[in-house]
Amino acid sequence: MAEVTLGEGVPVETGERLELTAEERERIRLMVHAAEQHTNAEIVPMIVRRSGLYRDAQHRAGLLLSLVVLTLMLTTEIVWLPWGWHGSNAAWLVVVTITAYGVGVWLGTLAPCIRFLTPTDRMHHKVRLRAERAFTKYAVSQTRERTGVLMMVSLLEHQIYVLADQSIAQRVPSERWSSVVEAAISGLTRGDIVGGLCQGIQVCGTLLAEVSPGRPGDNPDELSNELVIES
Repeated sequence: MAEVTLGEGVPVETGERLELTAEERERIRLMVHAAEQHTNAEIVPMIVRRSGLYRDAQHRAGLLLSLVVLTLMLTTEIVWLPWGWHGSNAAWLVVVTITAYGVGVWLGTLAPCIRFLTPTDRMHHKVRLRAERAFTKYAVSQTRERTGVLMMVSLLEHQIYVLADQSIAQRVPSERWSSVVEAAISGLTRGDIVGGLCQGIQVCGTLLAEVSPGRPGDNPDELSNELVIES
């Protein structure tokens, strides 16, 4: 299978909007239908809210905030302990540090914090695994001539992942998929998820028509054209 991903470094303002209107879904479905008219390949568009849970980011945020709070309290003890240490002060120090850890864990569930604390290669790995599972789950590999292509947008990671089945991967160099991603980026950078995905689908259809053209009278629509949405 061939893969292309858009990672960190490109300001893709996808937000976290996962719910689309019926009109937006229909717009994407019609674009997939049009893109497949001149190719025997099948395009499966997909949007997911996130590709991983990233619990380690919660622990990192908790540890970071608790260390910062502890350091501040110890370096400014003259302010909050003007009369020196007492036995109860140590207990308060522990309580505040534990509370700071809990607040940090909560902050670690927020998307901006996850992106800040999670290495790019780890997010890429999670997106790849999510795409591979979807590839199997939605039978993208079950087309007659192994010509399925999955185009997945993962919102939290701000990544686009294109995964092509064996027959297409053999005919299309990896670098050519970049044109599909770049077309989608033009819409996503404006916060237009639907428009960006439609542009990517259109360019993908043009590319597939070159390497895997449809045959008149023998071009069945093997996979659904509906947008797949998962949380």
